[in-house]
Amino acid sequence: MTTPAPIAVALDAPDLETAARWAGLVTPHVSTVKVGLELYLRYGPDVIASVRGASGVQVFLDLKLHDIPNTVGAAARAVARLKPTYLTVHAAGGPAMVRAAVEASPGTRIAAVTLLTSLSEADLREVGIQGPPVDAARRMAAVAVGAGAQALVCSPREVAAVRAEVGPEITLITPGVRPAGAETQDQARVATPEHAVAQGADLLVIGRPITGAPDPGAAAAAIAAALRRVRPVGTP
Repeated sequence: MTTPAPIAVALDAPDLETAARWAGLVTPHVSTVKVGLELYLRYGPDVIASVRGASGVQVFLDLKLHDIPNTVGAAARAVARLKPTYLTVHAAGGPAMVRAAVEASPGTRIAAVTLLTSLSEADLREVGIQGPPVDAARRMAAVAVGAGAQALVCSPREVAAVRAEVGPEITLITPGVRPAGAETQDQARVATPEHAVAQGADLLVIGRPITGAPDPGAAAAAIAAALRRVRPVGTP
C-alpha cells in the first residue's frame, strides 16, 4: 500500500456532507485533512468526527487563535479533547500566548502562523511590517519555536529561510501551494508542490486545486504522485 503524501487538503466546503465526502475521496492519497474557521464555526466539534471517519486520517484544525494568553490557552484546552494533530495560533500573538496554547494542549502540535500567504509585500508595509517578508517570517518563527511551538506555517517562498532559522526538528507547513497552471486565487506568495517540497516543506496545504476538481480523489492522487518523483514519501 502506498504511503499517503504529506498533503493537508483544505476542506473549505459549503456543508458538512460535502466536507466528509471530500475527506473520504482524498484520504487514501494524503496524510491530513484541514478544517478551517468557517466550517468549524458552522458545525462545531461534530465536523472533526465527520471528516476523520474510520480512516484515522490526521486532522489539522486551522483556527488561527490570536488573543490574550489566558483566552488562547482556554480555547486550546477546549479543542484539545477533539485530538487534532495540529492546531494553529498566530505567532504575532507573542511568546506568552504561544506558550499558553502549547501548555493547554499537550497531545496536539501547536502550529504558529508566521505571515498569511494572502499578504503581499505592499500589504505588509501597510500594516507596519517593513522589509522583505522572509525577514519577518524568520523573526516570528524564532519567537514561536522559543515558546514551544512544534510546527510553523509559512509561505513556500520563505520555507528555506525558516528551516535554516529553526532547524530540522520543527514541522514546516506551507499553504499557498498551487500546481503548475492553477490559478493563484487569493494567495499572493505561492509555489508549486514540487518546489515547496524541494525547499524543505514537511506538509503542503492544498485546497481548491483538489476539492474544486471534477474528481478530488484523482486530483489528490496526481499531486501525490508528482511529489513522490521529487522526494519519495518517508524520506528526510
